[in-house]
Amino acid sequence: MKIFIYTMALVICTLTVKAQNKSNTMNTDKLTNTIVKKAIDALQAADSKTWFALFTADAALYDDGNKMDFKSFFEKAFGHERFTSIDKIENKGLDLYGRFHSDYWGDFKAYFKFHIDAAGKISRLDIGQASY
Repeated sequence: MKIFIYTMALVICTLTVKAQNKSNTMNTDKLTNTIVKKAIDALQAADSKTWFALFTADAALYDDGNKMDFKSFFEKAFGHERFTSIDKIENKGLDLYGRFHSDYWGDFKAYFKFHIDAAGKISRLDIGQASY
């Protein structure tokens, strides 16, 4: 009986981990701006090296209109925040709206609005809660 209970617990844990891993993946193929796609792919994968390489050294971050420290904010976010769906894309692929998960804040609708300079680097990112 103990072996049966142990086996069932192991199966349940395995299925739970698989479900969680599946929910962390999201298809970004519909993102039309290649720089934005690389950034979102990096965010989803918690790939901070790729993420930071896409931004200017003095990139500005605004969270619901409040200026934040870009580097510090995203160093804390990697592995804990991600889109679960992209529902709407506007402004030639620079503005994204979708469902977002934060281990700290929970699940909500969010926007990411990217500003790209002439050199092809992201110079500003506006993020926040969305209603659409």
